[in-house]
Amino acid sequence: MSDADTILEEGPRDFIREIIRADLAAGRAQSVVTRFPPEPNGYLHVGHVKSICLNFGIAEEFGGRCHLRFDDTNPVKEEQEYIDSIQENVRWLGFDWGEHLYYASDYFEQLYEWAEHLIREGKAYVDDLSVDEIRARRGTFTEPGENSPFRDRSVEENMDLFRRMRAGEFKDGEKVLRAKIDMASGNINLRDPVMYRILHASHPRTGDAWCIYPTYDFTHGQSDAIEHITHSICTLEFEDHRPLYDWYIENLPVPSRPRQYEFSRLNLSHTVVSKRRLIQLVREGHVRGWDDPRMPTISGMRRRGYPPAALRDFARGVGVTKAENVIEISYLEHCVRDVLNKTAERRMAVLNPLKVVIENYPEGEAEELEAVNNPEDPAAGTRRVPFGRELYIEREDFMEEPPRKFFRLAPGREVRLRYAYFITCQEAIKNDAGEVVELRCTYDPATRGGDAPDGRKVKGTLHWVSADHALRGEVRLYDHLFARPDPGAEGDFTQDINSDSLAVVEDCLMEPALAGTTVGEAIQFERQGYFCLDPDSTPEKPVFNRTVGLRDSWAKIQAKDRVKR
Repeated sequence: MSDADTILEEGPRDFIREIIRADLAAGRAQSVVTRFPPEPNGYLHVGHVKSICLNFGIAEEFGGRCHLRFDDTNPVKEEQEYIDSIQENVRWLGFDWGEHLYYASDYFEQLYEWAEHLIREGKAYVDDLSVDEIRARRGTFTEPGENSPFRDRSVEENMDLFRRMRAGEFKDGEKVLRAKIDMASGNINLRDPVMYRILHASHPRTGDAWCIYPTYDFTHGQSDAIEHITHSICTLEFEDHRPLYDWYIENLPVPSRPRQYEFSRLNLSHTVVSKRRLIQLVREGHVRGWDDPRMPTISGMRRRGYPPAALRDFARGVGVTKAENVIEISYLEHCVRDVLNKTAERRMAVLNPLKVVIENYPEGEAEELEAVNNPEDPAAGTRRVPFGRELYIEREDFMEEPPRKFFRLAPGREVRLRYAYFITCQEAIKNDAGEVVELRCTYDPATRGGDAPDGRKVKGTLHWVSADHALRGEVRLYDHLFARPDPGAEGDFTQDINSDSLAVVEDCLMEPALAGTTVGEAIQFERQGYFCLDPDSTPEKPVFNRTVGLRDSWAKIQAKDRVKR
C-alpha cells in the first residue's frame, strides 16, 4: 500500500475528512491546503480550539499545509495585541504555520482591482443609501427586497464614484459598493451585498493608505483563492453565505477555485463564546482580563493550567458533525484531568491549616521522608519531604464528634500521615470561643513510610506539611464563571455569573519543594486537585490557581451509563 493509500484509509473519520479522502482519490485535489482565518478583534476562545485542531490537524494528517491568515478588514476593532496573542496561542496549542502567515490586508490592492472588474462587468455598483436604508429595503425571508434607486448607474459613473471613494472624497457611510446579484433571491445574502464601505480609520498594518475597506464576505473567499486553499472549512453560521462565496469565485478571475464546507460550532455549558459577550465581561470588570482563568479564552485556560494536550484531546473527542449540540463542561474537565493525572507531579499543601503537635516526637529534631512524585510515572522519581514535631493538617480532616462514615482524625482515632507515620489524636485544644485551634497527638515510630509492622490497618490517610519548613502562599480556587448551564437563556447573561466562581485563600501552607515550581507548571496538591503557578507569584509569595478538582463527574456519568446498557 502506498503512502497516499495509507492516508486515505487511516486516521480519524468524519464527514469533512471523508470529503477530503474522496477529493484526493478522485484527483479533484492534488494536495490539501487549509487555513485558520481569525479576525484580530479579540482573543481566541475554546470554540476556536476546535477549528484550529481541525484545520491544522487535517493538514498534518493528509501531508498538506495549513495557513494562519488574519482577516483584518475592520481597522476600527482590530489591534496588534490580538494579532500577537492569536499567534502565541496557536503555537501553544502545538501547531505551526511555518512560512505561511498571511493577512487579508496583503491582498487589498488585488481585491480593489477585482472590485473594479465587477463594476466593468456590470455586476457591482456604488450606492448612496445609508446602512439603515439598505437594511429597510433588504426584504424578509418571505418578502423580496427592493432595488436601490442607484442600482442602474452606468459603469462609467460607478467607476468614477468608486475611485473617488478610494481617494477619500466622501465621508464615512456616505456611499458603499454593492454587488449586483438579485434582490429577490431566496437567500438574503445574495440581495446585493455590500462589498466596500468607507472608513476613515488607520489600519494596524496599512496605516492610512486606505479609507475604504472590503467586507468579510468579499474578502474571505478571494483570499482563499489567492492562497490556493483547497478546503475552506468554517462553522455552520456561514452555510447561508456559501452561495455568495461561490458567486464571487465564479465571477472573478481568481487563480484557484476553493470549496467551502461547514461544521457545527462548539457550544459549551456554563460558558459564553460570543466575542461580544466576552468583550463585555472584560470591559465591565466581571473578570480580571482576557486571561482571567475563568474565561473560556485560550489565554484564560492556559493561565488556569489547562495543558494543550488536553484541549487537543477535547477537540478530537467532541468530533466534527453538522449537528448543533451543547458539550458538557465536565467533559472538558475530564480531558484536563486525564492528561494531568499522567504528567503532574504530586505535592502536599494545606489550605485551611489546623496545628498538630506530636507530643512523643523529640523536640528540636526533624527528618526527611521519601515521597513519590507521580505514581502514574515511575520515571518522575521521588523527593524528600521534611517532617517534625509540629505539623499542619486540613481543618476539615478533624471532627470532635465524627459521623459513622468519617474516617479521618478524631479524638482517640488513629490515621496515617501520607509518606510518614500513624498518629493518634489524644486531645483537642480550644480557644476561648470554643474553637479547636490545636491537636495533641502521638505517633508510632515503627510505622515510618505509612505501614504498621504488626499489620494493623487504618482507614484514613491525611496530607500535611511541617510547620518549621512550610512555604506560605496564596491559592485561588476557580469554579465555573456561570451558575447555570445556559447563561442568558432568561435575560441578561451577566445576571447568571456565579458569585462563587473565585475564592482566594490566603496563608496556605505548602511543602518546601513547591518553591521550585515555574509559572504555568502543573502540580497535583494531594487530595485537593490540580493547580498551577500563576504569573502574579513572587519568590516571597507563590500564587497557585486551581485548574480542576480531583472528582470527575463526567467519568462517573459515563460509568453509570455503561452499567445501564
